[in-house]
Amino acid sequence: MAASPYSFLQRPAALTRGNVTAEVTAVIRDAIVRLDLAPGSMIDKTLICNELGVSRFPVSEALGRLQIEGLVDIAPQRGSTVSLVRIADVREYMLIRKGLESEALRVLIGSHDAELTAALHANMALQREAAERDDAESFHQVDIDFHDIIFRSMRFTKIKGIIDSARANLDRARRLIITPRRLALTIAEHQAIFDGILAQDQEQAIRAIRAHIDAVMVELFAFAREHPDLFDDGDTLDRDSFPFG
Repeated sequence: MAASPYSFLQRPAALTRGNVTAEVTAVIRDAIVRLDLAPGSMIDKTLICNELGVSRFPVSEALGRLQIEGLVDIAPQRGSTVSLVRIADVREYMLIRKGLESEALRVLIGSHDAELTAALHANMALQREAAERDDAESFHQVDIDFHDIIFRSMRFTKIKGIIDSARANLDRARRLIITPRRLALTIAEHQAIFDGILAQDQEQAIRAIRAHIDAVMVELFAFAREHPDLFDDGDTLDRDSFPFG
């Protein structure tokens, strides 16, 4: 028997009655964000149903939800495809993060919160361990945690909700540029941010976070120009369309 082309889908251990659609949505979203379902690829509902052991209804509902999130395109009579990455969306999200993380650092550095500082210490160690193993997936998760620790200092749940709601498309884009070189650069950039926190120097930390986000955007713009087939708008944007500095 031939292997399923959707064998990478992580079937939930136990589908919860009344919550099947949400769980199927999470499985498909994760596959899209991890790039197992590549930008522009067709989505076969029947094969997904077979792989996950569910009916067509929750899969159709899940794809509808993911369409709202900008991860899936649904065309009548043509079926569903994984959306191409939109650099314009990533640009706006990163600009939001630039402002919010700058303010979060002001709060963190002014709070002298030993628990948050210890969490950042531990996180930096995990980053280095993942990079040494060349474990891009683990590094990606630890990278997210680094920024979440900073956001926690603000204790504003609505801000975290804004960040989380737009994270999927950004995570897809960032995974496209994960290389050993980018891992090393990210560690150095994060260390510069952490050095500013440890020195209780707000301006130093804020300059570092802004430089980190700028560096990621430079690489994303360059990658989009080199691989326009993965992007909806990669050949229409340039570096000048993002407010660097």
